[in-house]
Parts: sequence; C-alpha cells; structure tokens
Amino acid sequence: MADALVYVYAVGDAALGDAVPSGLTGVGEAPVRVIVDGRLGAVVSTVDPLHFSEEALQRNLEDLSWLAATARAHHAVVDAVWKNRPVAPLRLATVYLDDENVRAVLRGKSAAFVAALHRIRDAREWGVKAFAHPQPDAGPEQTAHDPALGPGAAYLLRKRTARDRAARVQQDVQDAAAELHRTLTTAAKANHLYPPQDPQLSGHREHMVLNAAYLVEETAATTFTDVVRAWRSPHIDVELTGPWVPYSFATLEES
Repeated sequence: MADALVYVYAVGDAALGDAVPSGLTGVGEAPVRVIVDGRLGAVVSTVDPLHFSEEALQRNLEDLSWLAATARAHHAVVDAVWKNRPVAPLRLATVYLDDENVRAVLRGKSAAFVAALHRIRDAREWGVKAFAHPQPDAGPEQTAHDPALGPGAAYLLRKRTARDRAARVQQDVQDAAAELHRTLTTAAKANHLYPPQDPQLSGHREHMVLNAAYLVEETAATTFTDVVRAWRSPHIDVELTGPWVPYSFATLEES
C-alpha cells in the first residue's frame, strides 16, 4: 500500500495557486495545495490510505457520518477556491496514487476540463423545485348526481367523477411545472433535470413535480430570480435556492 494518496477536489487553470486561501484545509484536516500541468491545475490534499484506499473507501462510503463529514470538507474547499477563481469540481472521494497520476489526468482530460471551465465561467447554479399545490376536496356535494340512478350506479358515477377530477388536477400540475421549466430554460445557459425527491428529503409533504438546476450567467441572475419569485400558479408552489458553485454543470462527467 502507498504511504500516501492524493485527493482531488477540483480542476481549474494553472494560476490556481493564487486562488487557494492561506491555511486552507480539506478532508481529514489535510492542507490543500495545487498540482499544475500545462495550462491546468488541480486542487488537492495528501491523504492517508488508511481512510482513502479502494478497500477503505468501499467501507467508509457506507458510513453516513463519515460520508457527511467528507462531503462538507470537500464542498468547503471548492467554495473557498471558487470565490477567487472558477473551478470544475470532481466527484466526491476522487483519489489518485500520486501527483504524477494527477498530472496524467490533467493531460489526458485537458480538452474536457477546458470545456467545463469555459461553460461555467461567470455563471452560477440556481436550484428550482416545484411542489403540487394542495387542492381542496370537491366534496360529494359537487359530484354530479342523477336522481333516476340507483344507489349502485350513483356510487360508480361518483367514483368516476372523482377519478376524472383527480386526473385533471394532476394534468394541470404537470402542465404548470412544464411551463415553469420552459420559461426558466430561456433565461439560463443550461439546465439539468433531476428525479423528484422523496418527501423525507425535500422536507415537503406535497409531491415534488420539478427538481431542476439552472446554469445562469451572473449578469442575468437578477432577471432569473425575479422570474422565479414572481411566478404564481394555482397548481404549484415554487422554491428557489442558490446561487451555488455549478456542480451540476462543471464536473468532468458533464463535459
């Protein structure tokens, strides 16, 4: 086993050294440094194989407390560097054997990293979630009823009417979410749709019908956020978060 491994947080241009705050530490309180190759640089820390070898990672990634602490440290480093210079974040727990392996990745993936950095320059990520608005129960008194129908037929009619009403409401909700997404897409450089979150994760009892990230130029941020905050619909409630480092658009996998 190697004596030490190299944990990579993000990739930026070769001048990254000036963007790393003095004394910045990352995962495991390890000092943050920069490895440069050509026109690119990688923000890294030297870490202990005891915690970051392949075998150790398989074990640790199932430990929620370890995972949460590592994610916080990872994001804190990216955020600190981003304040001074755009960087393309790498996936959590990206580890290489040594500095030369990191340089090889910078050389081999140079075009992809440069494209990612170009895409996110002068832009930030905003998150938008939409939730189905609670609908009032129409109640049995609003259900069509023909006095000539027998009890069984009337019951079936009420059931069908309620089912049709629910289907209309569901379609109205989906249409409202789609209209919101189309509108925001025109105000953004790029967008990424994610699966709806479970209520336990979202913190909302209502069903999530839109979970999207939008890459927005900093000069267009006010226009974008004004659109979201002014959006009104009888069918959905909208939640805006951000601005964030554009993780959804800056990773190598996105390139």
